[in-house]
Amino acid sequence: MADLIELWEKPQAEKIYMIAGWRQWADAGSVSSGLPEYLINLTGAKKIGEIKSDEFYLFQFPGGHHFLRPEVKLEEGYRQDFVTKANEFFYTGDDQKGLIIFVGDEPHLQAARYVETLLEAVEQLGVSRVVALGGVYGEMPYDKEREISCVYSLPRLKDELAGYAVRFSDYEGGSTIGTYLVDQAEAKDLECLDFYVIVPTYDFSRSETMFQGIRLENDFKAWYDLMRRINHMFQLGLNLSDLERQSEELASSIAVKIDELAREMPQLKVKEYLEQVNKEFTERQFMPLDEVWARELGDLFDDIEE
Repeated sequence: MADLIELWEKPQAEKIYMIAGWRQWADAGSVSSGLPEYLINLTGAKKIGEIKSDEFYLFQFPGGHHFLRPEVKLEEGYRQDFVTKANEFFYTGDDQKGLIIFVGDEPHLQAARYVETLLEAVEQLGVSRVVALGGVYGEMPYDKEREISCVYSLPRLKDELAGYAVRFSDYEGGSTIGTYLVDQAEAKDLECLDFYVIVPTYDFSRSETMFQGIRLENDFKAWYDLMRRINHMFQLGLNLSDLERQSEELASSIAVKIDELAREMPQLKVKEYLEQVNKEFTERQFMPLDEVWARELGDLFDDIEE
């Protein structure tokens, strides 16, 4: 598999972690594709390598060719841009701690070879733990902490992960690329986690109107709730204030949209629908001790100032 891996820099930090995401099926709220790109921009991570992608993707498939082929942009017959499938490694860090951000395209072909290649790169880069990202749509309150399910590669990880306010998945069905990665990591005794976030979606398609529902394309709240956990787990020290602000703005915009729907389409019974969703939901809040102390100290200083 080494012939498929191109690394022009190997980080030398004492501890190296990886966050992995894909442009894939399980990418609700752009959790798997958008969040890694956001982190690359946030940290200024630089590209240090890639997996050669030629043999993992289809060019043509009946009925699906528009989704498979490379995308070209032309102006008066001349190519301005040509976008192909890519699987890239980015790095940020110092001598003590480093973070590799992998973002790729879910393979169409030879999934076993693809995963084996990625895990070989993980070993070459000296990665201690991989966290893969995924998102699926489901009914849950938009203003509550997102439900995060977890799949892990090694039994010894369970006790630690229980402290991250996650649900251990009992899913049965077709595997995603993240779960495939976790499965294959166990044989190599590699620590690999797969976090799946439930991204809110509301389906009104059974109503008599043409309005179908609400679905979040970029769920900044999901991104924020994931990164609070990963930031704490890896002790990255990332400033998440921008994500926190975007998640709050997202909740406010959804609240406005819901009020608007309730006024303009009372037949949807939006408020009643959401009340039922809230009633059936149990929130799992992640509150590590350092955040508790920070919050308590902040409240204390506020009281002193007053």
